[in-house]
Amino acid sequence: MPFIGPQPSARNKGRPRGFDRDQALIQALDVFWRKGYEPASINELCAAMGINPPSLYAAFGNKAKLFLEAVDYYERTYWDATWTRMAEQVEIGRAIDDFFREAAGILLSPLAPCGCLVVLAAVNVSPDSAEVSEAVAALRLEGRQLFAARLKLAVSQGQLPLDTDIQSLAAALNTMLEGMSLQARDGFTPLAMTRLAAHAVRLLPLGNGEHCSLDDSKTYEP
Repeated sequence: MPFIGPQPSARNKGRPRGFDRDQALIQALDVFWRKGYEPASINELCAAMGINPPSLYAAFGNKAKLFLEAVDYYERTYWDATWTRMAEQVEIGRAIDDFFREAAGILLSPLAPCGCLVVLAAVNVSPDSAEVSEAVAALRLEGRQLFAARLKLAVSQGQLPLDTDIQSLAAALNTMLEGMSLQARDGFTPLAMTRLAAHAVRLLPLGNGEHCSLDDSKTYEP
């Protein structure tokens, strides 16, 4: 996804020697995921990143800018390639099925925050943090737009009915993705998450009121 936060600061003053920006962002991601944006304190973030407050402000500007850069790192590292594969997959059923199965793996990956950072870390953001709220809302909107673009292409290619409600279906798929984040946070097992992900393709209409099913073709069997 395109970077929606501020660009990294060019200042070096206050950074510790051997400062690894990506590693610092990974540590910040963990704090934001566990605590949420508002409850995460500067002291907790500094302790996790192994830097002091002046170094944090010198490297990132403030907590909001650190969060936005951490979200951008998270999206680029864990999600961009998955969205791209969905856009490039020729068959719409395979595109959606593969996307959600990959998403299930990402959401439960031990290398990533458990559940989507965008969904879980930026809830109940105060009005004083409008920059964060607006950025996260833009990311959620982008998810719906990416689904809508793929569905629109499928309609134009005759893979989905002409009367497909693209916007509502895109919103439904995006809502399912966000719901999977909550289930991941609540302890869903990989098997349970995979079974949940398998329902995404069933939302796709085939015409005459019918919908795609994993049972309709061996193509979609796990």
